[in-house]
Amino acid sequence: MSEAKEARKKRKEPFPGAYYLAGAITIGLMLFFLYLGASLPPGVAGFMVAFVLGLTVNPRYVPFFLVAGVFSAVMGFLGREPQVAWGGVGLFLSQLLVARFVKA
Repeated sequence: MSEAKEARKKRKEPFPGAYYLAGAITIGLMLFFLYLGASLPPGVAGFMVAFVLGLTVNPRYVPFFLVAGVFSAVMGFLGREPQVAWGGVGLFLSQLLVARFVKA
């Protein structure tokens, strides 16, 4: 009986190799963002990376990431760190977008 429960609990892949494909896509995206972060001006790179990664946040944590974005933007502009400052702006805007889509 317990084997039947385990068989039901064990999730099957959507198709053979799906998890390997997802891992390869994830690593590819990480390398792409690493390349972008190194090749673009600091402000643009900070904004883009924080904005795109902010879109992946669980909606339950949006208020905390909104605060983190504001804090990062304020401290970045005060400290004259464009990557941190514009990254905070990007994070803040992405969280507004996530909150908007969740409400809709």
